[in-house]
Amino acid sequence: MTVLRWTARFFGWLLTPLVAWAASFLGATATAATVGSIGGSKNQLLVTVIGGGVAAVIVLILWLRLLRRSPRLQETLQVEPDGSPIVVAEADPAP
Repeated sequence: MTVLRWTARFFGWLLTPLVAWAASFLGATATAATVGSIGGSKNQLLVTVIGGGVAAVIVLILWLRLLRRSPRLQETLQVEPDGSPIVVAEADPAP
């Protein structure tokens, strides 16, 4: 059971970067599909990169807002309200 809990916590910590990556990928894909009329491949690439970055930032802001407002999600993922992992380190464990 401890291994399962540790694995769930580990993947929970990786959830925020995964959400950002997925949002940037989908934002870049949606932007690339709509910028076909912009002249020049450099302009298309630039707009696609900017679209992916904007999508990632917006989704991360929404994800962190959800994380701050949901105590249940904080407890499940073992994170602080700001999204940083809770590290429990005992200097002198009780016998």
